[in-house]
Amino acid sequence: MAKILTNASGTRSIEVTDQHLETIERYQLLRDLIDSNGFVDEQVLDKLKFNIRSLLESEAGRDKNLLDLCLDVIYHSNMKALGLQNLLQLYVEWQKQREDGVSAD
Repeated sequence: MAKILTNASGTRSIEVTDQHLETIERYQLLRDLIDSNGFVDEQVLDKLKFNIRSLLESEAGRDKNLLDLCLDVIYHSNMKALGLQNLLQLYVEWQKQREDGVSAD
């Protein structure tokens, strides 16, 4: 389990589990999410929410892990653009650790 900071002062955070990261990977939720400018802003967060909303309306919406990811992380009241940026960084680190054969904490 890891915590991501969701504001610049560091007073708000969200806990992210390996299961959340595995769900992100399974549905490739972060793939092609960021535009060519490379900035993560509220529009990128909205794009992610719209993509997830479509999944929830389809058959995939019956996946408990996807619902947990939404409730615990993506639609968390503290999730803002900075939180999404930190989630992206955590996901990249998590993937790298998996590729290197080291388990994430």
